[in-house]
Amino acid sequence: MVFSAILNTNGKIGYLLLNSTSLIEYVAPEYMIYEVKKYFSKIEKITNKPFDEIERIYASTIKNVQLISESEIPFQHWITAEEIVSGIDPNDTPYVAFADFMGVKIWTGDKALRAGLTKKGYDITITTDDLYEFQKRSFLK
Repeated sequence: MVFSAILNTNGKIGYLLLNSTSLIEYVAPEYMIYEVKKYFSKIEKITNKPFDEIERIYASTIKNVQLISESEIPFQHWITAEEIVSGIDPNDTPYVAFADFMGVKIWTGDKALRAGLTKKGYDITITTDDLYEFQKRSFLK
């Protein structure tokens, strides 16, 4: 989601990360930093923005995200996550282990991950539209 927010800070994802921290607590494994930073050069090409501006946008986008070290996740959650993502995408293991450990949902736009998890009986994802509607309803109260 951070990748998308960097590409378009005015979109729903950027809006949620930058403006809804009083309603939604964002937590993520530190692995997310690696995942996003490895695409900085791609983001630079897509947006035609200089690297230092991308870094600035990235920093403001994740400033409200609490990062948790993967080493804090007990081993059993990693085993469970590997079993869950088997046949879906092993690259999502850290996110599933984290969600299992923290008891939270994974905010993702990855349709294959959502479908694969749902097919296996795991209702552990939430969409941008779900979060956006939650945020809108909360502000209207």
